[in-house]
Amino acid sequence: MADATAAWQMVEYEGFEIHAAPMPKDAPGEAGMSNAPPHTAVNRYTYVGYVCHPGADPSIPGHAVSFHADGEESFASEDDALYEAVHVGRSIVDGTHPDLTVLPLVTGGV
Repeated sequence: MADATAAWQMVEYEGFEIHAAPMPKDAPGEAGMSNAPPHTAVNRYTYVGYVCHPGADPSIPGHAVSFHADGEESFASEDDALYEAVHVGRSIVDGTHPDLTVLPLVTGGV
């Protein structure tokens, strides 16, 4: 999944930034992602995202908490994928996500 060309959107939440990018689930030309011909309309979406402090550089290790949709999870529209990505980001900030937390960002002084 190439996220360099994704349309990133940012939401401020509880002193953090949630960056999320919805994208086609079966993007044409992605090896192993789809058996559909390249001209087939996209009808499912997924997302990638990360949580960081305002102004942090996510490319520096320890400055962001990355997340993505589970492998088989998909959404009917970009808006649905974005909504879910922001929801997941908020759960990371709130400490209710089962696997991810912002604690290293807070305790690491980043």
